[in-house]
Amino acid sequence: MKKYIEIPMEALESLAEGKCLQGSLRRDEWGRIVFKAYRRSPRRTAKVLRVLEHGWVKETERRIKVFESMPKALGAARMMAVIERETKEVKNALIDRELIEFC
Repeated sequence: MKKYIEIPMEALESLAEGKCLQGSLRRDEWGRIVFKAYRRSPRRTAKVLRVLEHGWVKETERRIKVFESMPKALGAARMMAVIERETKEVKNALIDRELIEFC
């Protein structure tokens, strides 16, 4: 038994270019099988401004992201010292970003 699947022309062009498509197959009101491709927006990658000892500072279109992750074995006093040191590094990274951007 043969069944035909309706695929939009844009999806066929993407397949011809060798791209992978994700979507859904469903039956329409007339009983035909229709493929509808998901309309995904392209991923925007974050630009790394600085790599820290225990994390990173990244810049996206709308945000500055700061991430820190420390092992519990450091102890509270050493963790607080690391947080202070890395906060200064983040501030320096933001200053460097501004200087490069405006000069």
